[in-house]
Amino acid sequence: MNNKIFYLIIIFFFFSVVVFSQKKENKFIGVKACSMCHKTEKQGKQFDIWKQAKHASAFNTLLSDKAIEIAKEKGLTSAPSETAECLSCHAPVSIADANLLEKNFDIKDGVQCEICHGAGSNYKSPAIMKDKAKSIAAGLTEYADSVAVETQCKKCHNEKSPTFKSFVFAEYWEKIKHPKP
Repeated sequence: MNNKIFYLIIIFFFFSVVVFSQKKENKFIGVKACSMCHKTEKQGKQFDIWKQAKHASAFNTLLSDKAIEIAKEKGLTSAPSETAECLSCHAPVSIADANLLEKNFDIKDGVQCEICHGAGSNYKSPAIMKDKAKSIAAGLTEYADSVAVETQCKKCHNEKSPTFKSFVFAEYWEKIKHPKP
C-alpha cells in the first residue's frame, strides 16, 4: 500500500512539473488592452499615434466601395472584409487561429500593436513591461535595427497590394514611429 501511495505521489509530481513548466501560449489581446498603458505622456502617447495613423482604420478600408470594386476586379467572390487575402494586411491577426484571440480582441481595430510587437498576453502586465528583457522573453518582438522594421512593414506595403504606388520607409516611419520618451 505504501508503494502505491509513493508511486502516485511521484506520478503526480512529474505530471505537475510537466503541466506547470509549459509556457502559456501567447494570445492576441488587442489594441484596447495595449492602450490602457500606452496612451500616457510618460509612454509617449503611443496609442494616439496609432489611432491617428491609417493602420487604425485599415479594416474599415475594406468596407469601402473602392475595396469592393478592387475585390471584384481580382475575381474575389466574398467581401474584402471577409477575404483572407485582404485581411492578411488590413487586419492581420484576424486570420489567426481563433483560440489565439482573447475575447476583447476586435478585428475592426485593423492593424494593431501586436502585428509588429507580437501577441501580448504573456507580456502585458506592468511588472513584465517595465523590464525589457522580461518583455522580450515573454514574447515582445524586438527589432535589431531599422532594416528589420522596414522588412516587417514590407510584408504588406509591397507590390502584391492592388493599390501599391511606392513605399518610402523613412517617410512613412516618421509618421508612425512611437518611441517611449
